[in-house]
Amino acid sequence: MAVAATCALAACGLGETAAAAPARIRFHVEPKPYSEALIDVAQQANVTLIGAGACAGTSRTRLVGAMTLETALSRVLAGAPCSWRLIAPGAVEVSALARREAPRPLSPATVGEVLVTATKRVRSARELAVAVSAVPRDQLRATGASDAGEAAGQLAGVLATNLGPGRNKLLLRGLSDGAYTGRARSVVATYLDELPVNYNAPDPDLRLVDVERVEVARGPQGALYGAGSLSGVYRIVTRKPDLNGFSAEVRASGAATQGGDPSYAIEGFINAPVLRDDLGLRLSAYQEVQGGYLDDITQNRSNVDRTERRGARLILLFQPNDAWMVSLTAAGQHLRSDDTHYTTPGLGLTRSVRIQEPHVNDIELATATVKHSWGWAELTSATGFVRHAYGSLYDATATQHNYTDRAKTSAYSERTRAKMLVEDLYLTSRGAGPIEWLAGVYASDTSLHSPTEFLAQNPNLPNVPVYGDNRHDDVREVAAYAELSYEFTPGWTVAAGGRVFSIRSRTRSEVVSERFMPRSVDRVARFASFSPKLSIQHVFGDGDLAYAVASEGYRSGGTNSGGANPLPPSRATFAPDRLRNYEVGVKLQALDRRLSLNSALFYDVWKDIQTDQFRNSGIPYTTNAGDAHIVGLEAELGYRTDSGFAIQLNGRLSRTRTTNANPDFTSQLSESLPGAPAISGGAVLSYEREIFDDWTMRLIAQATYVGRSRVTFDAAPPEMGGYARTKLSAEFTHNALGLQIFVINPLNDFSDTFAYGNPFNPDQTRQITPQRPRTVGVTLSAAM
Repeated sequence: MAVAATCALAACGLGETAAAAPARIRFHVEPKPYSEALIDVAQQANVTLIGAGACAGTSRTRLVGAMTLETALSRVLAGAPCSWRLIAPGAVEVSALARREAPRPLSPATVGEVLVTATKRVRSARELAVAVSAVPRDQLRATGASDAGEAAGQLAGVLATNLGPGRNKLLLRGLSDGAYTGRARSVVATYLDELPVNYNAPDPDLRLVDVERVEVARGPQGALYGAGSLSGVYRIVTRKPDLNGFSAEVRASGAATQGGDPSYAIEGFINAPVLRDDLGLRLSAYQEVQGGYLDDITQNRSNVDRTERRGARLILLFQPNDAWMVSLTAAGQHLRSDDTHYTTPGLGLTRSVRIQEPHVNDIELATATVKHSWGWAELTSATGFVRHAYGSLYDATATQHNYTDRAKTSAYSERTRAKMLVEDLYLTSRGAGPIEWLAGVYASDTSLHSPTEFLAQNPNLPNVPVYGDNRHDDVREVAAYAELSYEFTPGWTVAAGGRVFSIRSRTRSEVVSERFMPRSVDRVARFASFSPKLSIQHVFGDGDLAYAVASEGYRSGGTNSGGANPLPPSRATFAPDRLRNYEVGVKLQALDRRLSLNSALFYDVWKDIQTDQFRNSGIPYTTNAGDAHIVGLEAELGYRTDSGFAIQLNGRLSRTRTTNANPDFTSQLSESLPGAPAISGGAVLSYEREIFDDWTMRLIAQATYVGRSRVTFDAAPPEMGGYARTKLSAEFTHNALGLQIFVINPLNDFSDTFAYGNPFNPDQTRQITPQRPRTVGVTLSAAM
């Protein structure tokens, strides 16, 4: 099986040049199977490692002392049935000595085989005192996971709401602040490599094209990642240029949905060295159309919920010498849904909405990562700029009497233009030793322009604004953070870390309405504190791990501004919230590493939960709902046989008790968090075998179960969920060619995946979001 990793400090001083001597790193690697010895070398040198599982057998070499990475690899692999090569700064690829075939998808890896960078250092996921999981690129390709929602079912405790593409929220461990997005900062920090890409927006729904892996660190990560990582971090790690050779691939898919329009997607990449061993580029691009399947009987339109997504990414990698590396990335994605995806019970796959409700979610970003390596440490500077523009239009006719009496229909328009400038500078230790450390400073400047309008509509006349809130938010954050770990006796390690931070938010708003007096808001909120983290772990003689950790996450407070009438003073602002996490876990392997189990038991205390809600008029605001105590158990189990069968199972159980309801919000909270079912889980079963003449067949079955939950903190609204998503696929590959046939929702299950669609629903008419009907498709791929 492939072991894939991308260095959190992705160029760690590789390659020899006349200008600089190769860095000498202190290694300590005991004799063990080649794959495990290679992982030790990679972790101690902080480098990417790809393909360690291809090297069978056991190394009898013991490495102790300072030496170059090249020397360490050559000694460990002396006499091994495999070889290594540097494919980029800080990137090592291992392959068997037999003829090497073109890359092709493999059956899903056993839990814990992937190196990750979620802790800002290259580490094996099964050696960290963090509940961290990863889906490597081979598994993403084999299962056809093209975005966060499709990958979520392969990771314990990961859920995504289903409002529609570009509108969803990611949830980890069921730590949900509500189903809606608004002023409150996201509880999950979404990263593309080193750069955070969202603030309070819905998930940008980046298509997973040419990525190395997806990582998820569950539980609050405030010490390393700061505000916005209250329930964890979702990180997309891209593939970096190979400086030694040209490669390219193209994939094309087509699918037919029962009762709906066809869908298609085309994607590909080109990798090209510009100056061999020194400069290279990697360009990837994609175009996708998801055919609609809902018919609107009021507008007399068919398949109204069509979605288009297209984007591209360019990475330029430069290694002037052994010690320096510069990586530049430019990326962008445009996503547009022609209409919303909800209907009402009893209408099946039809709906009745007065006007079209489109949604747009566009993102552009540029990053510059500079690294300098010594034998004892590595310095990383990650600078990035993100421009995120998203907006929706809703049918607001049902509440138009609050704003105007001269309209046949009305629409509510909400738009946000976010600009975020980020700098993260940190220094990490390298090499083997009982003490490891990390220290960094962080700064970000975020500006958001969020104009909203209530538009009166009449036939053959332009829209007339009858209400508007022209809102600007400026958020500045500075922080310093550090972490120190010490192996005080063989197998036992303690670690302590924390983050000192200061956040300043300024809100300016101008509200106008044809029925009410105009008003303005100009308010500043400040939040400064310390977020700690403590852990202890024990590694047993066979490599199994047990750990305990206490960590914390937080979000700063803010200001409300919307509504024709101002909110009462008690609701004019919302306070910061904090989540403290206490967790114990184990990471085990057995049966010659064919069986793996990762499990964690956690207890979370969430104070002053921020939540985005709606007034009776449909205008959003943010408040503090109250407190919650959550007890949960999550587990990931993986097993594979030598005959080609593999299975991955994941699951989460939790119980929530809400307390201290905010009387300005509600007198009583439901005994659950909104959108957070008490039970969820997923399974991936695969079978792989060679059939004839170097053709390989791969059969995969996937299922995800989402239990029942409520849409809000109120106990009254109806429940949603209690459904399963399923997918079957058969793939045939031959060298660089591939053919995959897949069926999504093979049982054509309807199911209510999300009981919400339009906030301008004063009569509380039930809204449901059905699954996409049975869809059959084909994917063709060719690589060189």
